[in-house]
Amino acid sequence: MTVKGGEVVVRLGLREGLAARRRQIRVPVSALREVHVERSWWRVLRGRAGSGTWSPGRCSGVRNRPDGKDFIAVKAQSTVLCLELAEGAPFRRVAVSVPDAARAERAVREVMPQDPGPEHGTGPGPRDASPRPALRHEGGTADDHGRQPGVPSRTGSDAGRPPLDAERVERANADRVRRDHVVPGTPGARS
Repeated sequence: MTVKGGEVVVRLGLREGLAARRRQIRVPVSALREVHVERSWWRVLRGRAGSGTWSPGRCSGVRNRPDGKDFIAVKAQSTVLCLELAEGAPFRRVAVSVPDAARAERAVREVMPQDPGPEHGTGPGPRDASPRPALRHEGGTADDHGRQPGVPSRTGSDAGRPPLDAERVERANADRVRRDHVVPGTPGARS
């Protein structure tokens, strides 16, 4: 990734280029709204997979979202540079694995416009005041979903729910027909 004149140019390797059906992406500096580094490569995958290659650990191509498209060229175990773009740009986000993401982020920040436009209320700078917690593989305590220890899951662990009422459970199961499950061919099974 390089910054040339008024554009950020992302050059893809042969393998990524073939999968994405293009060798480079050019982003006008005027379209940049935000730049940040993501340490977990899989977090940049949003929307539905479009054209490209989407194998575990190596993703290149376009992902479709209701509000636009994202261009992705990432590899597992790599740090990803994310360029958030303004409406009207060909992509809403360009996310690419780069060898030195911090240096690339600094280079892009230097050329970003100071006035982000009506879409955002603040200029370029930190993504937000409270960055996400560090994940376990990054030396932190949050799980893969960014939850701190003791925070209940929202997907069915029943954490935080009161215990079941024994009387209600008994009434619910009163009409159920119970049958023994017997595997044919075992002792005691009927033929």
